[in-house]
Amino acid sequence: MKIVGSVVLITGGCSGIGKIMGRMALEKGAAHLIIWDINESAIGSVVAEFKALGKVDGFKADISSPASVDAAWAATKEACGHVDILINCAGIITNNKLFSEQTDTDIDRTFDINTKGAMFVTLRVLKDMQAAGRGHICNITSSAGMLALPKMALYTSSKWAAIGWSESLWLELHRTKSPVRLTTIAPYFINTGMFDGIKSFFKILDPEVVARKTLRAIEKNKRYKGIPFSEHFIRLMQGLLPGALFDPIFGDVCGLYTVMDSFTGRKK
Repeated sequence: MKIVGSVVLITGGCSGIGKIMGRMALEKGAAHLIIWDINESAIGSVVAEFKALGKVDGFKADISSPASVDAAWAATKEACGHVDILINCAGIITNNKLFSEQTDTDIDRTFDINTKGAMFVTLRVLKDMQAAGRGHICNITSSAGMLALPKMALYTSSKWAAIGWSESLWLELHRTKSPVRLTTIAPYFINTGMFDGIKSFFKILDPEVVARKTLRAIEKNKRYKGIPFSEHFIRLMQGLLPGALFDPIFGDVCGLYTVMDSFTGRKK
């Protein structure tokens, strides 16, 4: 689905690649950009910043709350009409503690936003897209959803679940010949502040590059895109190499199993 002329809704659209994709969508000629975010003051700032680029509106939404999603979706439809493209971008990482040190609240918060939140939003938007006979949904997941990492048990498992759900939804849409398309994006760590402090053998991704490749994947109706392309081979390498080789090569030599040791995350 082309960005030009489309109405684009982005969750978590006030920061990181969500904000960058919003700007790029307007630069590509989107007819209307709609931003959902939990930070109401940030919504006003971003809307004001993007006004010169095109038509933009913002609504406060806590995607972990079905009631909040319902309210934001009702307000969006009333003010903006049909949404052509939904990008589920909102996400969090709570901490870099061992699983034994996590709390029930940490578990709930991580899954409520990274997994259930995208489901809550999609459930509402998808029904309207199907009724209208058109639409595209893009789910931003993570390469961490395919590779278990120490001190990332909650984030990894939430993204693992998100990938499984997104792939299942793609199959349902495809097999029922739905006019709605779906793209799953699985990037490596992105330099947006969310993963500040990590030390990685592999290059941390430029958010501008990830945003651009994500919008291109939507326009090309890609089913799945790992960023960088080498992320497509994670499962292949796990299948080919026994754990006794995979763990020391990728976990120790490449440092993936210690990448979270120096994590600090965003200061705010």
